[in-house]
Amino acid sequence: MGQVKIYGLKEKLNPIKATLSDVIHTCLVDAFDYPMNKRFHRFFPMEKDDFYYDLSRSTAYTIIEISIFEGRSIDTKKKLIHLLFNRLEDQLQLSPHDVEITFFETPKHNWGIRGLPGDE
Repeated sequence: MGQVKIYGLKEKLNPIKATLSDVIHTCLVDAFDYPMNKRFHRFFPMEKDDFYYDLSRSTAYTIIEISIFEGRSIDTKKKLIHLLFNRLEDQLQLSPHDVEITFFETPKHNWGIRGLPGDE
């Protein structure tokens, strides 16, 4: 199970949402063996005055937060990070310098899914 939040400036994020979602999802499928039909992405297009970031980044600066069940190996998470950086650059010309990826891992019992705790 995974939930993905994507933040960026609206004028940069909105035109690439569909492709960005596809890239992120295929990386999750390849790294975490997710089913192709399980996609949970939310986009947060930001106004310039609501999105502060270091000036060494371009206006394409994008933050990807991935909430997942705990338990995946470090190597598996690193695989996902590498896939994301490579494919985002290849398919969307997003420089790795302009992308930040963060995992939030929680136990399954901290999730509520389809009326039950995630561990049931």
